[in-house]
Amino acid sequence: MRTLLWFRGKDLRLADHLALRSATDQGELIPLFVLDPFFFAPARAQATPYRIQFLLDSLRELELALAQRGSRLVLAEGKSHELVPRLARQWQVDRVVAQRWCAPLGRERDRRVAEALEVPFELFEGETLHVPGTLRTTQGKPFAVFSAFARAFSAGPTPPAPLPAPERLPALPRGVSLPSSLPGLQQLGLQRNELVLTGGEQRARERLAAFLQGPARNYHEARDRLDLDATSRLSADLKFGTLSAREVWTEARAALSRRARPAVTSFLNELVWREFAHALLWEHPTLLEEPARAEWERFPWRGEGTEWQAWVAGQTGYPVVDAAARQLLASGFVPNRARMIAASFLTKHLLVDYRLGEAHYQRWLTDGDWANNNLGWQWCAGCGSDAQPYFRVFNPTLQAQKFDPEGRYVRRWVPELARLPAAHLHTPWLAPASALQAAGVRLGRDYPAPIVDHAAARQRFLEVAKKHFGVGRAPSA
Repeated sequence: MRTLLWFRGKDLRLADHLALRSATDQGELIPLFVLDPFFFAPARAQATPYRIQFLLDSLRELELALAQRGSRLVLAEGKSHELVPRLARQWQVDRVVAQRWCAPLGRERDRRVAEALEVPFELFEGETLHVPGTLRTTQGKPFAVFSAFARAFSAGPTPPAPLPAPERLPALPRGVSLPSSLPGLQQLGLQRNELVLTGGEQRARERLAAFLQGPARNYHEARDRLDLDATSRLSADLKFGTLSAREVWTEARAALSRRARPAVTSFLNELVWREFAHALLWEHPTLLEEPARAEWERFPWRGEGTEWQAWVAGQTGYPVVDAAARQLLASGFVPNRARMIAASFLTKHLLVDYRLGEAHYQRWLTDGDWANNNLGWQWCAGCGSDAQPYFRVFNPTLQAQKFDPEGRYVRRWVPELARLPAAHLHTPWLAPASALQAAGVRLGRDYPAPIVDHAAARQRFLEVAKKHFGVGRAPSA
């Protein structure tokens, strides 16, 4: 049997790859990656530069790993829904196999490919710990609340053990050509950003090992600290599948369960949150266009304007909000706590539509995953299936003082404030003139004054929400 194995950008590994295992068990193998213009046309690549850089890194390593095992990665340019069926006919394959996507874009693509193929198209799991859509309430309905989902997940079967990578692979069949080569960043109009994580399965394993040997042991206490390197940095690896969720789950439990139970519980809970995000998007594909809660439809969000531009550029006058904005643009990453602070500020303080923030993050994040990004933004805005109460408005100053107490995070990303003492760093507008002068800061010139007052902005949001939802008075926070 001749199998076409279609790698699709969320499964860029050889270990724990169910479709690869099935293909190698059946005879001849043709590994394929399609350079689809939807992602690789220069204008599209430039719209998501850091993900493209990570993707190209990962593909180069995948090429090498396949070659070391006796196979080759075939690269071909074209629209996937047209090219895959054509190549399947040209190469006379008996079936096409791939890893399933949860995102609506991938599901529609697969529908079109399946209709055009003349051979079976088999989709295997691997994006999540369990098959999306299989975890249900006792009434057989999808879960809408994370706590209930997490309890059901915990009560269910343990995620299966990951599969090892194959040691050898069959050579490409005769007659299979290599029509294209992997483009370089410059061909796509991009330049390498050294602040972006390096992609690939080997680097992913190094990140996992470094996390489990270090920060993971204190994860439950330090994960929200912005001034510490306390997170796993595995989100891009999970997004691109350079590690499978099952590998991360299994390795974390083995490394931490005996020595640091609170830490492993906290970390595994984040994987379950990711699982919840993908389950929601699987059940409700329209979440990428509309709020999960019907009462939030037609909420009077504001669009792009001067305040939106200030938030994007990191010029709001709130240092922690601006640090998050600048870190995103510079490096393609923002810690989860900073994401929440920035998202709350945009939606609650500025009343800007969460979908604008979601799209902006989706463009610049290296780990930009549709399911995770959407759930996070809807949670912060208050309109998600399981969201913080809409009347909870983060105070960015208090958040900064708690999670960046010495100001190291702000000093790195807002260097014009670096010489301010910690007592004034998160509230430069309250600093005495002598402190500002000593630090070389002129408010309104070197760094902006706050574009909104926290108390006034919070009250404005509550009044707008009160009017929209028709409540008698704004609930207290």
